[in-house]
Amino acid sequence: MSVLTLAISTAKKVKHALKKDIDKKTPVYLSPVRRLERIRTRERVCAMTFDDGPMNLPPNPDNHGGKPLTLVLAEILEKHGGKGTFDVVGDTSKNYPDNPGKHGSASWGGVAYDHYPDINKDAFGGAQNCPQLISRLLSGGHQITNHTYSHILFGKKSVVYGTRKHLDTLEDACEDILRLHRLMEDQYGYTMEYMRPPHYVDKINGGFSSYDACALTGYQYMAASFDGAGWLPCKTYEQEVEATWKPIQNALLNDPNAFCGQIIFQKDGCNMARRTPIADGLDKALEILDSYGYKVITVKELVSRSPFEDLGKGDEHFESALSLLNRGYTIAFRNNKVMPQAELKRGELLMMLYGVKGVSRRIELIRKEKVFNLKDIKPSHPYSGAVSLALEQDACPCENGMFFPDKPVDREYFSHVCRAFFGKSVSVQEPITHGKAIDALATLAKGK
Repeated sequence: MSVLTLAISTAKKVKHALKKDIDKKTPVYLSPVRRLERIRTRERVCAMTFDDGPMNLPPNPDNHGGKPLTLVLAEILEKHGGKGTFDVVGDTSKNYPDNPGKHGSASWGGVAYDHYPDINKDAFGGAQNCPQLISRLLSGGHQITNHTYSHILFGKKSVVYGTRKHLDTLEDACEDILRLHRLMEDQYGYTMEYMRPPHYVDKINGGFSSYDACALTGYQYMAASFDGAGWLPCKTYEQEVEATWKPIQNALLNDPNAFCGQIIFQKDGCNMARRTPIADGLDKALEILDSYGYKVITVKELVSRSPFEDLGKGDEHFESALSLLNRGYTIAFRNNKVMPQAELKRGELLMMLYGVKGVSRRIELIRKEKVFNLKDIKPSHPYSGAVSLALEQDACPCENGMFFPDKPVDREYFSHVCRAFFGKSVSVQEPITHGKAIDALATLAKGK
C-alpha cells in the first residue's frame, strides 16, 4: 500500500471513529428519509452495490476478453445466482473545464469535478452514454439506483475535496437527482427508489441536507455497512484484488452471520490508480459468500425482508410499524431504527404523523426565514414543519407559548393529538413508548 493510500485509508478510519463518537452525542430525529445501511434479518442474505457506472470500457488489467466492466460484473453475479444493485450516474461530460488530478489521489479523475470512467473518457460511462449496458442490467434482473446525473458534490468537503466545485442550492441537488430519474423513466420505463449522494456529502447550502433532497424527490438514502475497498490503490494489483474479498472472508471467519442484512459497497469503475480490481476479485468474494450459504439480492429485495435495522419479522411491533410505513407515516429515525422501547416525545409524535409534509413545511419556513409563534423551536429544528402543520390543525397543545418538543408524551397529550389528526383516539398505557404509540397509531390509521 502506497504512502498516499495508507494516509487516505487511515484518515477514513479516523473519520469513521470520530463520526461514531459524534453520533453518540448527537440527537437522532425521526425522518421520512432513512439511511439504509443494513436491515434486521436472520436470513443469510445481503446486497452488493456498485457505484459510478455503467462503464463501457474493459477492466484494467483486462482478463475478460475486452468485455465492458459493467457486463463482467453482471455476468459474475449471475454465475453465482446473485443480483447486484448498480448505483449509476447519468453523464459527466459537462463537468469541464477541468484538469486531471494527481494519479493515485482522491482527485485522480479531475481537480474540479468527477469524470467517469475517467477524465476525457466521459463518453464511455454513465446511463446517458451506455444504453446497452443499462438494458443488459435490467434484463438480468439487477437493480439500478440513483447516484445523481452529473456526480457533482452537493456541498463542500474540504478535507478530501478542497478544490472540488459543488452545487449551490437544494434545488440544484434535487434537479441533478431528478434529471437521472427522468432519463430512466423516459427511456426504460424504470423507476428508481434509492439514492446515494456523491461521496456521501450530505450538507447543502442554506441549512439543508441530502435527506431534504431525498424527501423532496421521493427517494430513500442508500448507504452501506461494509466497504469493499475496491476504490483504494495498493502497491500491487494482486493486493488490490485481495482487498476486495479478504475482509469478507475474515469477517465471516469471525462470525458466520456477519453479513446477514448487510449492504456491501463496491465500485463499477476504476480505483484511484485507474485499475479495476473488482473485476478479478468479485468471483472470489461471491464464492466465499456462497460457501457460507449467503444469497446476494438487490437492496430493494433486502429491504422487503425488513425495512428497519432494529426491527424484523417476528419482533413485537413489527407488523404495526410496517403497516404505518406503507401508509406513509414516519415511524423510524434517520438511522433507520425504530427504537420501540424508547419513551415517545412530543416532537416525535407529530413527526410520526406529518412526515414528508412536515419536511416540506420546514424547508418553506427556513427559506422564508419565518419564525412561528413558539419560543422554544426554530424553523431549522427537524420537527418545526410538523409542529407548524399541527398548529394549523389544533393538534399541538402548547403551554405559555412553549411546545416542549423533548417532553415525554402522556395519555392526555396523545389523545388530543390523535383526535385532532384522526378524529378519534385510543387508550395507551403510560409510559408511552414508540412501540406502544406505533401499535395505537396503526389501529387508528386503518380507519382513516
